[in-house]
Amino acid sequence: MTATLFNDNWIFTRIGCDSEGEKVDLPHDAMIHEKRSDDALGEHNIGWFEAYDYEYTKTFDVPESWREKTVYFEFEGVYKCAEIFINGEKAAFRPYGYIGFFVCADPFLKYGETNEIKVTVKNSDQPNSRWYSGAGIYRDVLLYVADKRHIKPNGLKIKTLSTAPATVEVTVETTGDGECGLVVFGPDGEKAAESVTCGGKAEIEIQGAELWSPSHPYLYKIKAVYGDDAAESSFGIRTVTCTAERGFEINGERVLINGACIHHDNGILGACAYKTAEERKVRLLKETGYNALRSAHNPCSKALLEACDRLGMLVMDEYVDVWYIHKTEYDYVNYFSEWWDKDLKDMVDKDYNHPCVVMYSTGNEVSETAQKKGIEWTRRMTDYLHALDDTRPVTCGINIFFNFLSSMGFGVYSDKKAKKAAAKAEKAKAEAQRGKKKKKKVGSEFFNTIAGILGDKFMKWGATLHGSDVKTRDAFANMDVAGYNYGILRYEKDLKRYPDRLILGSETFCKDTFAYTKLAEKNKRIIGDFVWAGMDYLGEAGIGAWEYRQYAPAFGSGAGWITAGSGRLDITGRGGGEAAYTRVMYGLDKLAFAAVPVDTAFDRHSPSAWKMTNAKTSWSWNGMNGRKTSVEVYSRDFEVELIINGKSVGVKKIDANGRAVFKTKYYDGKATAVAYGKDGAETACVSMKTAGDETVLSLLPEKEAVTADELCYVRIAYTDADKTVKPLARGDVKIKVTGGRLIALGNGCSYMDISRSYDGDVTDTYYGEALAVIKPFANAETITVSGESPYSDASVEIPVKR
Repeated sequence: MTATLFNDNWIFTRIGCDSEGEKVDLPHDAMIHEKRSDDALGEHNIGWFEAYDYEYTKTFDVPESWREKTVYFEFEGVYKCAEIFINGEKAAFRPYGYIGFFVCADPFLKYGETNEIKVTVKNSDQPNSRWYSGAGIYRDVLLYVADKRHIKPNGLKIKTLSTAPATVEVTVETTGDGECGLVVFGPDGEKAAESVTCGGKAEIEIQGAELWSPSHPYLYKIKAVYGDDAAESSFGIRTVTCTAERGFEINGERVLINGACIHHDNGILGACAYKTAEERKVRLLKETGYNALRSAHNPCSKALLEACDRLGMLVMDEYVDVWYIHKTEYDYVNYFSEWWDKDLKDMVDKDYNHPCVVMYSTGNEVSETAQKKGIEWTRRMTDYLHALDDTRPVTCGINIFFNFLSSMGFGVYSDKKAKKAAAKAEKAKAEAQRGKKKKKKVGSEFFNTIAGILGDKFMKWGATLHGSDVKTRDAFANMDVAGYNYGILRYEKDLKRYPDRLILGSETFCKDTFAYTKLAEKNKRIIGDFVWAGMDYLGEAGIGAWEYRQYAPAFGSGAGWITAGSGRLDITGRGGGEAAYTRVMYGLDKLAFAAVPVDTAFDRHSPSAWKMTNAKTSWSWNGMNGRKTSVEVYSRDFEVELIINGKSVGVKKIDANGRAVFKTKYYDGKATAVAYGKDGAETACVSMKTAGDETVLSLLPEKEAVTADELCYVRIAYTDADKTVKPLARGDVKIKVTGGRLIALGNGCSYMDISRSYDGDVTDTYYGEALAVIKPFANAETITVSGESPYSDASVEIPVKR
């Protein structure tokens, strides 16, 4: 079977728009190019983008020889309610916007002629998502051509049976009878083993095998040959076990899941799942200290899994955000009961050969789990996943306190509430007061709103109530691992009460990282933690943001707010104090410190329970001498000292969250943090210096060179002559590109005036920085990026490798 990318030269139109259409290449997110306005029915949930229905068409030649072949199209992700037409005939329908699917084209093809494929997507039925979904064909499309006798799509599966000796079971599903030849290759391309299937299966022992793990992501490749057809897949040799006696283990060794939740978007690129963008996201989060990702709250892309396999990042792939109780009026509830089993099978088929995938999640904050019907659904999906794949445990992220609240009727969706809210919205709009209207919050949004008002401590305390236990224990009993959303204060009590329960912090606050690691060190049944969130994302606008008036003139979640602000990394991939804290808590660094922006250190900022700090890892607050600020020092040691220009500010013990906060005055020069053990011995020392007085525009490519099929990321920064970023320097930067196309430009602020977009060639900076993303032209040898700013101009060249 040959596979060909089918991404180029599509014609895209907005349905109902009087236009000839626009030529686009995939992946393509239609929503990111729409305007943002007060009229957006999805409101802050989708970043105030307007939403419509779209159509994609493409012509392709079908030779006569294909009569003797079988032709498939694979769509890795289309949001949403995708209808596929081939030569005017409906060939497929798939409602879920995050699941990949195959379409057999044979009954619809015209041989020896030019054929047409058309894809329609529906996104105008708003609100349908709690976060930015994107719209359109935002992941790859592939064309497969196979002999009539062939290996079925996703028909090659590899399972590790043992690591000593290293033995794998290979299953091959074909369209007919007969044996398959199997050859295993190492990373160097050398043959490592071979065999032949019998009855579609074979066991293969690999001599001297290297095992896959997060610290040693060693990959093999297998090729299956069936007649004239062949299929290939990479795989890793590794086992996963999860028991009350030993906790979570990979290859018989305990591994703590130190994870981060991520949404599917790629920041200023929107939902487009470019391979470069997916790998960059994984790499940046690995560098921040995480060894696992939770694909919240939908199945992730193939490109992300491939990157996780290569880089050694574990994955918990999650199915869905709703079951049969709505969170928004037009969400997936309308299709769940009909499609759940097909969806889960396709998710497992996608994940099966990827060693990075170590766990499945059936849902997120589904308050159905507080009901008898939902408890049965929990068991039903857990059992079904076990039948599809008996090698990986199953969980579900349950918001413990919200289950209790929902059981009493708080925050529960109903069509009546939704219609009432819609009527109020229309009335408010007519009165030009839309920005002041109040809408009923339901589901996870209800909980998030309360958390934003009352803070993380109240929500974690609520999880300790007896009613919260009563409304979760039966559902937890129906899964392999209990997924606790914001339930860290329950851990110790529940370990005693439920001696067989395994606990995973499926969604947690950043400030609890130190406490989690301490608890997990003492008890193997606490297997891991997924912080909300690893990288910031579009939508749920403002929920996690700490912004000052200089960047966000209006607090709340009104039009202008675009990202959640909940990430340890912002949407451009830049980390601040929280990222530095994470690296220390997970052992990548011994010590770090950060300063709250000195110019606004004690000013009012937008509120959020999901932010631990807005401190920046910079001591370049030029011109702020004598201004008061807070300096945070992060360490797992006993106490720390802060020194400014050789003078000690003081010594403090590390608190229960792994940090010490010093209220002090800022002065240009050198700041140093020193960590000490209980015996008083120095264990670590780090320093930061102030940038020079001169301010220039710097264009800083993330890679020295790129290939023609990669994206080129260029950081834009106001710096001194030594490239030290100056966070107080601010001003629009105009970007010009030759040798490629500027496909996204923006900064990491959670607020962006609705008159601006990530589509333009001008961006403001956020604490001195912004980001440009360029797609190389097909025949380009060099990309040249030029920038104009109030401080200076700059230019940089990036070679394109062939």
